[in-house]
Amino acid sequence: MVGYILNLLILISISGILAGSLNFIIGYAGIYSLAHAAFFGIAAYTGALIALHVSTSLLIAIPVAMAICAILSLVISLPSLRVRGEYFVVASLGLQMIAFTVFSEWTSVTGGLGGITGVPVATIFGFSLRSLGSMLAVSLACLALVTFAIFALVRTSFGRNLRAIRDNEVAAAAFGKNVALTKTLAVAISSALCAVAGVLYAFHVSFVNPESFTIDASVLVMAMIIIGGTGTVFGPILGALIIHLLPAGLTYLTFLPSRDLASLQQIIYGAAMVLLMIYRPSGLIGRANVKDTWSK
Repeated sequence: MVGYILNLLILISISGILAGSLNFIIGYAGIYSLAHAAFFGIAAYTGALIALHVSTSLLIAIPVAMAICAILSLVISLPSLRVRGEYFVVASLGLQMIAFTVFSEWTSVTGGLGGITGVPVATIFGFSLRSLGSMLAVSLACLALVTFAIFALVRTSFGRNLRAIRDNEVAAAAFGKNVALTKTLAVAISSALCAVAGVLYAFHVSFVNPESFTIDASVLVMAMIIIGGTGTVFGPILGALIIHLLPAGLTYLTFLPSRDLASLQQIIYGAAMVLLMIYRPSGLIGRANVKDTWSK
């Protein structure tokens, strides 16, 4: 039972990092992306390959994965960010589909559908993270660092530029803001922070395959943000907590057939997002309540 709880907390921490990094562009820049699972997967595969062939140190795997994800996001976002709103969503969806195909078909590197197995135990400062307790401590530390980084960034002039672009891109450009550069940097930062979650995930589960990085994963991360509260520091963490605890809680409803649990989870997720959009469009800990939103 203790092992199960520790494992659940590690996954919540990793999801909190993942949701927080996506919230950085959705909540503060107004850039909606369905390709976050692609960068999550790139980081996970990078971490797994580094662990198998170079070093098991998180201090090597995480920075390398962050750099790779940031560079790839720059290459991809430069043409994609020429379009706005729903057009960028479509472009990001195309990227997600390409990434999943590469993960599945580049068998010499990714192992194809079989994935990469036997990822060794992570180390940090020479200390092995073999126990779940030590892995949880590192995951929570990374969550705290990523959350603080986002908290600090959104309070700089760069963060104010992001919010200006989110609220009115045309007005921001009229006031001399370099919209394209700001949005491109925001996507790069978001992808780099996402890489932290990908590396931790690869080391924690010791197995990486394409099934963990589908469009469903991107949508689930977006659901965490919507439920917790877009544009808030702790909303994504709350959303990750709810999304992970709900399936765990449903397993205690013994009167439900086990085969119906997955369907019931999807129904609850969908109903929760619909109700939140009606009664609490800013999320559970968003600043504006429904009356404020409708009165504007």
